[in-house]
Amino acid sequence: MRVNSFIRRGSVQPNMTPMIDVVFLLIIFFLVSSHLARQEVQAEADLPIASSGEEDSISERQRITINLLARDADYEIRLGSLPVSLTELAPRLAQEVERARGELDVRIRGDRSTPYQLVSRILAICAKQGVWNVAFAVIRPEDAS
Repeated sequence: MRVNSFIRRGSVQPNMTPMIDVVFLLIIFFLVSSHLARQEVQAEADLPIASSGEEDSISERQRITINLLARDADYEIRLGSLPVSLTELAPRLAQEVERARGELDVRIRGDRSTPYQLVSRILAICAKQGVWNVAFAVIRPEDAS
């Protein structure tokens, strides 16, 4: 009686190549997504000083940052890390609200010299899109020096 050749070689082992590929893809995904998350809060802004306030709590809700950056005599508005105009902000914010299924938090990071007129227009746009959880990024007096 002849014995099959695959039985003589030993037990069958699973192929690890696909698992290694998936692990590498996950590592790359998390590295890229963490870089993009850091990029939106690393935009250079001279944040205002606040003597009171609360530390930002960790939330399960999706959050987006609106940066108001002083550029010479004008201001640049960024939704996340992408530059937008004031007229483009409303439709793009509506897309983000739809993507988050209405559960969206907005953080506004603005220079100290940002006029409140611009901030109030952004707050009005947030209210029209149904975003009610808006926070302002500030620094503590002890961290200012």
